Amino acid sequence: MRGITKRFPGVVANDDVGFEAAAGEVHALLGENGAGKSTLSNILTGLYRPDEGEIHVYGERVEFHAPRDALDAGISMVHQHFRLVDRFTVAENVALGDHRREGRAFRLRSRAIERRVAELGERYGLAVDPRAHIWQLSVGEQQRVEILKALYLDARILILDEPTAVLTPQEAEVLFGTLRELAADGRTIVFISHKLHEVKAVSNRVTVLRAGRNVATVDAAEATPRSLAELMVGRGLGEGVRAAPREAGEVVLALDDVWADGDRRGAAVKGVSLQVRAGEIVAVAGVAGNGQRELAEAIAGIRPATKGSIRVAGKTPRAGDPRAAIAAGIAYVPEDRLGTGLAPSISIASNFALKSYREPPASTGPLLRLRRMRDRALELIKRYHIAAPGPQVPVRLLSGGNLQKVVLAREFSGRPKMLVAGSPTRGLDVGAIESVHAYLHEAAANGVGILLLSEDLDEILTLADRIAVIYEGQIAGETARADANVEEIGLLMAGGQDPRRD
Repeated sequence: MRGITKRFPGVVANDDVGFEAAAGEVHALLGENGAGKSTLSNILTGLYRPDEGEIHVYGERVEFHAPRDALDAGISMVHQHFRLVDRFTVAENVALGDHRREGRAFRLRSRAIERRVAELGERYGLAVDPRAHIWQLSVGEQQRVEILKALYLDARILILDEPTAVLTPQEAEVLFGTLRELAADGRTIVFISHKLHEVKAVSNRVTVLRAGRNVATVDAAEATPRSLAELMVGRGLGEGVRAAPREAGEVVLALDDVWADGDRRGAAVKGVSLQVRAGEIVAVAGVAGNGQRELAEAIAGIRPATKGSIRVAGKTPRAGDPRAAIAAGIAYVPEDRLGTGLAPSISIASNFALKSYREPPASTGPLLRLRRMRDRALELIKRYHIAAPGPQVPVRLLSGGNLQKVVLAREFSGRPKMLVAGSPTRGLDVGAIESVHAYLHEAAANGVGILLLSEDLDEILTLADRIAVIYEGQIAGETARADANVEEIGLLMAGGQDPRRD
């Protein structure tokens, strides 16, 4: 890609960017949210057309007028925000866009496609039911479908955006082996990740974008995670979030034998008992699809618990009632920030008011006080460093990191007793992750109990005071942070037994 420039109203997303990736290499693409990585990838996959510049594939200049042109050229991408049809099955989604003979014969060969999807899932450690509908799957399972879709199309140039966000350390190593094998076959892998140690582990070269421009391309073996992070942000970094010692207070969340059904038949949460104290961060580690989302939704009142009790500060909110959970002091940061956490088409100011518009100062009786809502939005935008033109902008126009800041700002401003956070830094850049971690530590220091549900062990080990592991809806083990062992936690996440047990 030579001299790629792409402009949108009020912003230059890519500014004379040059990017080269060779056949047979894994090339990492790094940059903060808004640095231009997604725009560059969307140009390469035919979703956008560059205003200036050229694209060459295997030595030939190409012009992509639509995504199908890029697919025909052997280019496929696993997007951070998924391109899936909720009402279709996994197999149907995988076959979409396939212009080969088996794709055209889809209705006649659906069972063959399901078998092929199952084979790919087993081979690459991305198991998912080919007959399940997308709306029934967790965010992590949907990401697996996107990876399977690219593998099914046998892409020669494969772009992966945060592919390990839902994998255990052992599964990530398997995926890295798969990527190296694909590169050894002559494929080109463009690996987009914010986990800098993964970039070091799997890539041959690294290109860093900042503010829409290419600032460096370096050999991965010669770079350090710190040097890459500083290239991304354009400044020196601190030593990371250092939380002051905290003393846990009274129990603010008590789960006793909690059960909850999933979207598919059967229980997704099976007898979970857990406590979180004021000022304490308790992490629940697990591979996506093992009941984390259902557990979080049961606590937040979005999904009724079918058995057991959920107590918040000694009181039991009415099951399956989000308003009762909010009134009890529960704040919720869902894993799907744009689909569940926010209303995409309404303004930032309105999103800030979603949980408080019935009360002063947002309203007086039946009337909304729009000026007060706008003033509050301006205050929160400034406090949480949200990059936005103004409070009336629809939230769907914000980057991933700024979307998450909007959710966090709304939830923290409600003065909660308990915060349930599902993968709060998934897809964020190193600077945004640093900010989110600081906000979580600040909330805990102010006495908020935090239940962190995450697949990212690095994040868990950075934040948590205690760690529980969930597998197939049950708590498989629990340990204090000081006693945590990455290998043992990863084994429990994959369904193995804690080696410390007889």
